[in-house]
Amino acid sequence: MGDFDDLLAANKTYAADFALAGFDGVAKAGVAIVTCMDSRIDPLGLLGLKPGDAKIFRNPGGRVYEQAMEALVLGAHLLGVNRILVIPHTRCAMTKFNEGELQQKVGESAGVDASWHAFHPIADQLAALEADVRKVKSHPLIPESVQVGGFIYDVDSGLIEQKF
Repeated sequence: MGDFDDLLAANKTYAADFALAGFDGVAKAGVAIVTCMDSRIDPLGLLGLKPGDAKIFRNPGGRVYEQAMEALVLGAHLLGVNRILVIPHTRCAMTKFNEGELQQKVGESAGVDASWHAFHPIADQLAALEADVRKVKSHPLIPESVQVGGFIYDVDSGLIEQKF
């Protein structure tokens, strides 16, 4: 006990003015975002959105893997999503190392062999983004009416640039 006291106290402050009680979970702005887990990214803030406006899926590198695709399909059919943004970012750690280097770094930190674990580094971020956008657009369970865009978020300027 005690390791999370600061966060629990902050949660009590948050809950004191909680305004989302009874919210139905539908993306009010019709937006779904796939982005990186990087703490420099505020997915709602960078698009001028607020809680309740968008569905957000985060993972290392902001890639559209199986779980992200599942979230996008559900969002499009059950949660009001009609626009999907895939947004990786500049200076992403997943672009700086190859698989072996990541396995070595994690293994050294963990004190155990990590060579068996795949971390999926990104050799060419623009090519990966293009492939992810294409994957979403061509998925048989994503309606053609859903708009899909690929963007890069600049962690130094706060701007996004549409690439696809």
